[in-house]
Amino acid sequence: MVIGFPLGANTTIIKVKETEEAIQNGADEIDMVMNVGALKERNDQGVFQDIEDVVKAAQGKIVKVILETCLLTKEEKKRACLLSKEAGAHFVKTSTGLASGVATVEDVTLLRKVVGDRMGVKASGGIRDRKTAIKMIESGASRIGTSSGVQIVKSDLISDNNGY
Repeated sequence: MVIGFPLGANTTIIKVKETEEAIQNGADEIDMVMNVGALKERNDQGVFQDIEDVVKAAQGKIVKVILETCLLTKEEKKRACLLSKEAGAHFVKTSTGLASGVATVEDVTLLRKVVGDRMGVKASGGIRDRKTAIKMIESGASRIGTSSGVQIVKSDLISDNNGY
């Protein structure tokens, strides 16, 4: 279930209510859109509190924080990762798929470097073939978000000697 879609600008109270309702309806995982505007305004305490309150409302279920990396500077990506980690989120995720950018090797590498091995990194956005999926995994992604899963799995696995 996605919380705070599409821009993450919902109030924390609304995000908490969305999370509680999603959990009551059987959600096992919550994807929350980080408030990009608050991060850009350097309201780190507000971003932290937003994430922490959703994590608490999720009652132990997995929480993934969607960063919309294509909208952020390198420094903002680092801050977003650190705030997500400190607030208790389980994953950081590159994109909702709504913004114009796609997951990049550079972003996945950076996110993995910042969050370390105790947090997941989900590469999402523009992953439509096996070669790209493998590059994301090699760069540190622990999950791939794609609408092309069947195509990726069915791709020619035998004739490609490199495994790509």
